[in-house]
Amino acid sequence: MISNVECAKQKIRLNISRSEVPEDPQHANNTLKWLLYLKPDAGIALQLAALAHDIDRAAEGTKVRRTHFDDYDAFKAAHARKGAEILRPILTACGLDRDIVNETCRLVAAHEVGGDTRSDVLKDADSISYFDVNLPLYYEREGWTETKRRSRWGYRRLSLRAREIVNNIHYEEDALMRLLREIIDEGVNR
Repeated sequence: MISNVECAKQKIRLNISRSEVPEDPQHANNTLKWLLYLKPDAGIALQLAALAHDIDRAAEGTKVRRTHFDDYDAFKAAHARKGAEILRPILTACGLDRDIVNETCRLVAAHEVGGDTRSDVLKDADSISYFDVNLPLYYEREGWTETKRRSRWGYRRLSLRAREIVNNIHYEEDALMRLLREIIDEGVNR
């Protein structure tokens, strides 16, 4: 018999595996990896939030779409709230303690903006993971201009510690390195 936590992890991963964005399963696991690098003693709520933070992107028919928003930050806030709504019944069905369910959902709802120590570290882990695993595939799909816009937004929200990590990421493709260098240079000059 699996534990309540393992049940939650399996159900989260299963949900995310249904995303139409191919890098989402890898991004979920990579965000957890970066979270544990930044905060090795992260509790279960924070770990589950790292895995589930983008669960909204796998929601068929109810996924929050950027095209429905004029403002990118409003889109991201709606995406985070929707993810928390989707996650709550999954965690509850696995029998997790109500306090863990509430905190995990709160963290998912706050993962785009942070605001406290725990949600800030989740935001950093998510952003580092974007640069670590998402950016190359995002670039393939969206091209230079949109990837630069998205990367600029992601870099600006990084803490100084997280920026140091991103500043040391290396891509094999020259165009991606050039894009990253431009983002870093802009971030330094702001």
